[in-house]
Amino acid sequence: MIDVLFINPGNSGKIYQGLSNKYSAIEPPTWSLLLAKSCQSQGFTSEILDCNAENLTNENILKRVNKSNPRLICFVVYGQNVNAGTTSMKGAVEISEFLKKKKDCLISYVGSHVQALPVETLKIEKSIDFVFTNEGVYALWNVLKLNDISARNLKGIKGVAFRDEKNKIIFNQPEIIVPNNKMDEHLPGYAWELLPFKEKPFDLYRSPMWHAEYIEENRTPYAAIQTSLGCQFKCSFCMINIINRNDNEEIGVANTYSNMRYWSPEFIIKEFDKLLSYGVKTIKITDEMFLLNPKYYKPLCEMLAKRNKADELKMWAYSRVDTVKRQEVLNLVRKAGIKWLALGIESGDKNVRLEVSKGKFEDVDVNKVIDQVHSSDIEVMGNYIFGLPGDTKEKMQKTLDLSIELNTMGWNAYAATALPGSELYKIALDKGISLPKTYEGYSFHSYDALPLSNDNLTAAEILRFRDEAFNTYHTNENFLKKVSKKFGKIATDNIKSMTNVKLKRKILENTN
Repeated sequence: MIDVLFINPGNSGKIYQGLSNKYSAIEPPTWSLLLAKSCQSQGFTSEILDCNAENLTNENILKRVNKSNPRLICFVVYGQNVNAGTTSMKGAVEISEFLKKKKDCLISYVGSHVQALPVETLKIEKSIDFVFTNEGVYALWNVLKLNDISARNLKGIKGVAFRDEKNKIIFNQPEIIVPNNKMDEHLPGYAWELLPFKEKPFDLYRSPMWHAEYIEENRTPYAAIQTSLGCQFKCSFCMINIINRNDNEEIGVANTYSNMRYWSPEFIIKEFDKLLSYGVKTIKITDEMFLLNPKYYKPLCEMLAKRNKADELKMWAYSRVDTVKRQEVLNLVRKAGIKWLALGIESGDKNVRLEVSKGKFEDVDVNKVIDQVHSSDIEVMGNYIFGLPGDTKEKMQKTLDLSIELNTMGWNAYAATALPGSELYKIALDKGISLPKTYEGYSFHSYDALPLSNDNLTAAEILRFRDEAFNTYHTNENFLKKVSKKFGKIATDNIKSMTNVKLKRKILENTN
């Protein structure tokens, strides 16, 4: 018997459609790894079942659960994409319903969707016994300390919502999140040893195509690591700060909770060294905003640079285009082995950027910033969002035109969606705007995708523009020439093959 089994559900085929077979990433379960290690630090035994990486059937999952015989099953519905917490729910619920039919087991959930909508989740999903209402670290410890994890005893646990003996939903008082000065101690790294593999560590995980320079053999082994949690910005389309939740309202709104916490650079470098010892060189830094606080990122980059691995490593980090300003920082980042920056450009229209960022998006010369990044020999993944509040067809076209002009080596565009936990979700509820009917509908890749309509655009218009823009960018002659020159013909052939995979869209069927 073990204390807790963390389950990372699989649902990639239903989310990414034809892209799932080859082109979508298979991300390591970062939060499962963090929580498992945290529990181990308190003397609890833990395991991880990564259904997505292993592509497990329900029957195989049941066999593994029976073998582990956990006191508590915890489904982790976080992910490396902002919508992953909700889109993971489909696969998670299918598994938990199957397990409940086959055995007597206690099932909990932690992650962004249940943090945003704890009461609604428990009302709808009868296979879930209780949920953790923020990141869950301390609440999880306290639950595992119970000799009898039951509704009666959960009444005394902060940071959970559950059904009592009379089937009434109880939403307890919040539990604190791990404070900044306790990050190294209470979230003491990653339980890497619990990850499944085929022949060598991390070989079941694969990076996004662009991260691997569009070359298949560069995609694995692949790992992801965080150096911080949260974000200081309050963008209306994002739900990332729901992790910091400290209230017990039925509907949580992420930008109410602005809080960034950091592991020490010395602590993080130890985790990087572990990954290097495993032979992992393709690494994603999953922080929402890596290049914000030089107190943390500068010494970390300096320590990485001293290892003289920059040419071998293929790392990327995320930032926002208005936070990348200093050439010396970019040079240091490159020496550390970070060869890509995924930059949130969001929109080609300044007013749209300002509206969704609450006026916190500094007015910058985007072309100049991209040139700066490129001059440090760092490639750019440009991130854009179509259909934001205030967007029109003309403004979306302006965004696409800007992206083509920038001609970055990577390009990704979301269709603005009212993700549970985001302010846009609350706005949609208040205005009676249609929301997705399925969990998969919150992913812009899925068949059920339903973007948030605005005063100027229907959901169908937004989604059609996004899909057409994807094709336009990736078939652009200047883009393909640039990729071919740097990464070779195999890379451009892979891009062409990827572009030929057409996503089916329910809302676009039978429309002109």
